[in-house]
Amino acid sequence: MEKLALSDEILMSIEKPARYIGNEINMTVKDINKVEIRFAMCFPDVYEIGMSYLGIQILYDMFNRREDTYCERVYSPWPDLDKVMREKNILLFTHESQRPVKECDFLGITIQYEMCYTNILQVLELSGLPLYAKDRVKGDTLIIGGGPCTYNPEPIADFFDMFYMGEGEVSYDALLTLYKEYKNSDMTKKEFLIKAANIEGIYVPSIYEVTYNEDGTVSEIKTNTEGVPAKVKKVIVKDFNQAPYPMKPVIPYLRATQDRVVLEIMRGCIRGCRFCQAGMIYRPTRQKDVETLKVYADTMLKNTGYEEISLSSLSSSDYQDLPLLIDFLMEKMNNNHVNISLPSLRIDAFSLDVMSKVQDVHKVSLTFAPEAGTQRMRDVINKGLTEEVIINGAREAFKGGWSKVKLYFMLGLPTETDEDAEGIALLSEKISEEYYATVPKEERIGMHQVTASASYFVPKPFTPFQWAPMLGRDEYVERAYHVKDTFKKMLNTKRLKFSYHDQDISVLEGVFARGDRRLSEVIYRAYKKGQIFDAWTEFFDMQKYYDSFNELGIDYKFYTERERSIDEVFPWDHIDCGVNKKFLIREWERAKEGVVTPNCRMQCSGCGVASFGGGVCFEGKN
Repeated sequence: MEKLALSDEILMSIEKPARYIGNEINMTVKDINKVEIRFAMCFPDVYEIGMSYLGIQILYDMFNRREDTYCERVYSPWPDLDKVMREKNILLFTHESQRPVKECDFLGITIQYEMCYTNILQVLELSGLPLYAKDRVKGDTLIIGGGPCTYNPEPIADFFDMFYMGEGEVSYDALLTLYKEYKNSDMTKKEFLIKAANIEGIYVPSIYEVTYNEDGTVSEIKTNTEGVPAKVKKVIVKDFNQAPYPMKPVIPYLRATQDRVVLEIMRGCIRGCRFCQAGMIYRPTRQKDVETLKVYADTMLKNTGYEEISLSSLSSSDYQDLPLLIDFLMEKMNNNHVNISLPSLRIDAFSLDVMSKVQDVHKVSLTFAPEAGTQRMRDVINKGLTEEVIINGAREAFKGGWSKVKLYFMLGLPTETDEDAEGIALLSEKISEEYYATVPKEERIGMHQVTASASYFVPKPFTPFQWAPMLGRDEYVERAYHVKDTFKKMLNTKRLKFSYHDQDISVLEGVFARGDRRLSEVIYRAYKKGQIFDAWTEFFDMQKYYDSFNELGIDYKFYTERERSIDEVFPWDHIDCGVNKKFLIREWERAKEGVVTPNCRMQCSGCGVASFGGGVCFEGKN
């Protein structure tokens, strides 16, 4: 084992020292003197969160299959260690070699949510690297970002040398091969970046310029260099069955958020919910062959010792071979006392039948996401769920032995009225009433509970709602209080619970989601005021952001509370996720009319992703 970067004295003085010592089961070990490329893969949050992310496990396994590359991992140090590292001038290090990140050729940062932006600067600064890309030269670690937030990378564009648009299995080999040429020649960094920009899916912010109109909107985004694409199109895995997958995932020392074998059964979603960015940017929907999944499940359980397996997708109910897979897992895994976890299920008879199989003995609470309290609102967001389906689903769940239900909603959706908001309480009440109407008193086991949780709507790029305004901060609070008061008026109020998210975090997420490059300085200033771990309410301080906006003369409401015109140029218009703007405009208009669009298997809506030549767009075709 490599010598630890932190002394025993430091490790004994901080919370959960196992976050930093590496040497986990299935960790890859290589001689750093015998590889040409060292790639530090970073999740800019605490270890337990980062170790739950499947994407890093896939890339970690894929990169380490290359003999010339050593992929290592790094996470954001928790505030207690952050303080010690600054006081003692300790550089941030990787788990595998326990050597400084700045010795690596690449630092790849996966960006899953906007509230980790200050943690990105924490990682760069603790690594001893210049925060701004313009200040880094040849020989400095190259900073590359990936993940859903890179579909609008502009608020953090100044900090990155490049971004990877799409699925990592496709273009990284070409990038790493180009890097070896760059590293071993007199090629300049600018020349390297221009060549990198011609690799499919690679976006280099420094060779694109943004101009603005007098009203603050974007006027134009264009390249400042000849021979690079005007638009950067994402890349996807066409043959999903052949994509690399980690058969021996690294097992954390600590209990991670997802402490189990994760089996990715499908990418993309056929449903087309108008608020959902993932449902748009991960199109087209592609399934993994059930026979392949059987082999993966068996192998991964043997290689990890885990006692639970989770099926991962945006909508597990829509995986066409789910019954076959579940039957196999039930027969194979029950003999070994392995539990099966099925997130992302719809509230329908099929899903409940599946759930009844995997939770036959221990029926914990069921979780569903109606998203909106009224049928009008569910039609606006294209949820594809009627109240009848929801109530019938609840009835069947109660008949099957469940007594607790969790419901997820959103507040502040486009066109939402007080009546729509009140519908959250009314629907929860109807579900509770259904329990008492369905389950005879003598058969009721345990305490019946309906728990409703509401997040605030945040418009995201590449969705039909990217033109929509957000509610103001105070309006969100008022609406949440209104729903809370409505819950108190329900007959079954003692069996109902209602909770809602922090409004300030949602507002800031909305600013960054549709922001432009002018926000890089805001993020920098908030970070310098001490802001990190913004997604953690105990560390989040919105006042530091208000102060930063005010110092720069930026009205944050410009990014949140105004409705965009259809012809406005967006900061992300030079990125192509495959879904065309005509489709998104059409869906925005249908939303305002409350018209439902059928899912992809029922009817093609011409969104544009058929251009990739695979997935659901071609199911059943020769």
